Formats: sequence, C-alpha cells, structure tokens
Amino acid sequence: MTAARRTEFASLGIRKELLEALTALGYEEPTPVQREAIPLLLAGRDLLGQAATGTGKTAAFALPMLQRIAGEHAARRRPAGLVLVPTRELAMQVAEAMHKYGKSLHLTVVPLYGGAPMSQQIRSLERGAAVVVATPGRALDHIRRGTLALDGVRMLVLDEADEMLDMGFADDLDAILEGTPAEKQTALFSATMPRRMLAIAERHLREPARVAIAREEAAAGTVPRVRQVAYIVPRAHKPAALGRVLEMENPSSALVFCRTRLEVESLVETLTAHGFRAEALHGGMQQRERDRVMNNVRSGKSDLLVATDVAARGLDIERISHVVNYHVPPEPEGYVHRIGRTGRAGRSGTAITLAEPREHRLLRTIEQFTRQKIHVETMPTIADVRSRRLDVTRASVRERLLAGDLDDVRVVVQSLAEEFDVMDIAAAAIKLAHAAAGAGGDETEIPAVAVPPRGAARTGGREGGPRLRPEPARGAHPSRIGTRDRAGDSGEIVRIYIGAGRRAGVRPGDLVGAITGEAGMTSRELGAIEIADGFSLVEVPESAADHVIQALRASAIRGKKVTVRRERST
Repeated sequence: MTAARRTEFASLGIRKELLEALTALGYEEPTPVQREAIPLLLAGRDLLGQAATGTGKTAAFALPMLQRIAGEHAARRRPAGLVLVPTRELAMQVAEAMHKYGKSLHLTVVPLYGGAPMSQQIRSLERGAAVVVATPGRALDHIRRGTLALDGVRMLVLDEADEMLDMGFADDLDAILEGTPAEKQTALFSATMPRRMLAIAERHLREPARVAIAREEAAAGTVPRVRQVAYIVPRAHKPAALGRVLEMENPSSALVFCRTRLEVESLVETLTAHGFRAEALHGGMQQRERDRVMNNVRSGKSDLLVATDVAARGLDIERISHVVNYHVPPEPEGYVHRIGRTGRAGRSGTAITLAEPREHRLLRTIEQFTRQKIHVETMPTIADVRSRRLDVTRASVRERLLAGDLDDVRVVVQSLAEEFDVMDIAAAAIKLAHAAAGAGGDETEIPAVAVPPRGAARTGGREGGPRLRPEPARGAHPSRIGTRDRAGDSGEIVRIYIGAGRRAGVRPGDLVGAITGEAGMTSRELGAIEIADGFSLVEVPESAADHVIQALRASAIRGKKVTVRRERST
C-alpha cells in the first residue's frame, strides 16, 4: 500500500493496528461504501446502507466494529459485537475476515451456524468472544439455551438483510434485536430496500444515516463490465439449450440459478452426462456435502455450480466468469443481485438468461429497472456448435505443436507419408483428436422463437395468475363445475388430483405455493383450482404434468405427504 493510499484509509479515522492489517492484506484504497460508511459508524451513528454484493461491505462494518470494541473483551467474556448473516458460508467468510482485520488487537471472533456441533460452539463462547457472527436460527438456539448473552452488545450489524427476510428470518430478527440493549449501535446492510426492510429499520434503528451505493453504469462508448444476453427458448428445450450455450461460451467458472432442488439435480445429471464438471447445491443437502461441493468449486475441480437461489445466497466465489439464470428472476432486484456475482474487481463477466416465450416481458421490466440493455440473441445452431468444437480442437493441436517434443511419433507420419498425402494424414489426425475430445453426438436443432417487438400488444395467454373457480358446495364433486373458456390458451391442459382438501385446511394459496416452489412453475401457468372436502384438483399444462406430480410427491401440503396423481377419467 502506498503512502498516499495509507493516508486515504487513515483519513477515515481507522486506528494504526487496523491500518497495518489492511496493508498486510493488500488493500489498496477504500471502496465507495467503505469511504462513506466507516466515518459514520466510527462516530456512533446508526446506519442504513444499500450496496450490492462485492462492494466491500464487510470491511465497511467490520473495521468500525473492531475499533469500537477493542479492549472490551479483556474485561468481560460476553460479546460486544454481533453480526447476523443469512447463511453458514457467509458467516464463515465474515468471521474469517474480521479475524484477519483484528488479529493484532487480539479480538476473538466466533462464528455460529447450523450444521456444526452445538457443543463445540458452546465451548468457544465459554472461552470468551469479542464478536459473534451468526445465522439468525443458530443465534436464537444459543440465546434460548443461555449460551449466548446479548446484554453486552454495543454494536449489531445485519448483513444481507434482504436475503434474511426472503429466507423467512423476519420473526427471528425481531426476537434477537429486541433482546439487545436499547443503547446499542445498529447497522443494516442490504442490496435492496423493500418495504418490509424499511419497516424493520424504522422499528430498530435510531435516526440512521443513509448510504446508498448506486450500481456502476458504463460510460458512453465503453463496453459494460457485465455482458447481458438472453435466449428465448421453449420450456421443453431448456436443458439442451443450457448445454449448448455453455459449450459456446466455454466459461472458466459459472453459477447457474434454478428454482427447485429437483431441477438442480436433473440439470447436474444432464450436464455431467455431456462432459461438464458440474456440482449441485440446494437446501436438501447435508452440510458435509455442501462443504465438499464448495471445496471442489473453489479449487477448480468443478467449473459449474448449479444451485437454487436460496442455497446460493451468501456464497462468495472468486472469479465467476458467467452467471446463468435458468429462468427469468421474478423480481428485477433479484436479477441485479445475481449478476453482481460476476464482473467484479474490474474483470469482465457475462450474465445469460434463458427465457420462455411468455417471459420476454419480464426482460423488458428488468431493462427498465437497470437502465441497461439485455441483448436477445439467437440460439446457436448445430453448425455453430460444430464450428466451435473445431476451434477448440484447432487450439489444442496448435498448443501441442508449440510445445514440441514430437519426435516419438514422427516415424508414424513418415511411414504413412509413403502411402498418403501429408495433408490427408494431418486431416485424419485432427478428426481423431476431434472425436476423442467428445465432439459429435446425436443432436437436434432447438426451434427458434419469434419475439414480439417492443410495445407490441399481447394476445392470448393468461394474465394475473391462476383463475380460481368458485369452490363447490360442501360435498359436491368438482367435475360438476363448468369449465372456463380457454380460447386464449395454447397446448393441452390436464388436471392433477391432490389428496388433501378443505378438511385438511388446504387453501388455493397452499397449492399455488407448493407447485411454484417445488416444480418451478409460475402462477400464470396454472389453470383452475378446485378444492373439495377431501381432495383438490389443479389444471396444469400437459407438458409439465409429470414434473409437477414428481415434485409434489417429494414435498408436503400443509405439512403432510399426500397422494398426487393425474385425475382419473370417469
């Protein structure tokens, strides 16, 4: 770190020991969020900060926290600093960073998260901790056991607060915050600021200073740091389309976002069968399996991580070259948060979205929100893929030629040259190398989809989610209820029987939530929903029926496993 840059960090009010730690870690200059937040936090202000992942938020709150509580841990064993984060991975990362920053201050940082032995964490807390970094659920476990005391907390930070709300931690956060001293300093950092986030801030922050770090926009005439493209693909062809796009892009490392664990596992199986080194990450995995996956990704043993949105939250993977949205994120903020994982630290990145024909309107909404263009491109053809594979083979052969050391095989070429033309020999060798690399295979063209021009009126289809028929009279059979007009619909519709109804407390929202959450469909794709006393019927597209049945059989309705099948014809 140069003297000028050291002075810039020092001008923020950071003490000498922390400056030395920053120098040793190679920090060069403060990021915008650090430059704005650190002086405010050192001054004791509550803070409401909006900044995306990868902007340097950890140092922005960790350095002031460590500085403010330095020395207190020697006098008492209870934590003076508490950081709440959404996931185990982020808890580990933040705790490690704070340990490195505060090493010379002899401050002990203890991470608390699920999936690790409770007894080991209790022993760490009993030995004393200046700072605790915890997921909300595990923090509450310790609080209820009496192993985590909050009465000494002087500074509390909520990091990735919007993610914690999305994961259902709202009540846990309120319970934890209410158990801390009223005079503490509180900072809340979030990539987005939905209404419920502001409600939490209003309840728990005292006249907070606000810091908002805007997304960087490329200067006129320059290439954006993140190249944003989309392909319009029919649902049935999405797995093949993903493989084709990945083969054309040849990412050094990619993160693929899916909706459900079933989708994740299916895609990983498909991609692995086609030669990709893919790993799955979803909420149904044991912690040791998650650790194995992340070690493989970080070490480069795997170059594709296919994950559900929730499971990928809080992950910090260096040098992601590509982010792929297997579906269009339903909210523009979610899209921005996802693609912020690539194109960091001045490096270029690519964000790819596979959109179904009906989702092209969501792309326009995202463009309006981000004020950036998403280029809708044509799906690569089989000829494009073959050309790409030949380019890869050409590059491999060229690299081998430059490496030399070919004497042991020259005699083969010389003997063949007595019978064949040297150019034909080389062509045959290239063809063999091309085949050995896995080129070829049974391929089918992916149909092109025409996208309506911007502003074009939309005809047909459904708007506003599933249409619900009036519930039948108690005891009535749903088949007696008249069907709705499907003049605007396309494709065959089937009805799925679900063995739970009004007596089990089932409501339309339960069925919509289960199908959209487990089967990866949108509510607009569902048809009529009928709820009788002992069962329910839901209309779904014929093409998705088997997938929906499989997903619902693996999940629960109102907390119970139920029979799920196609409606039997009478």
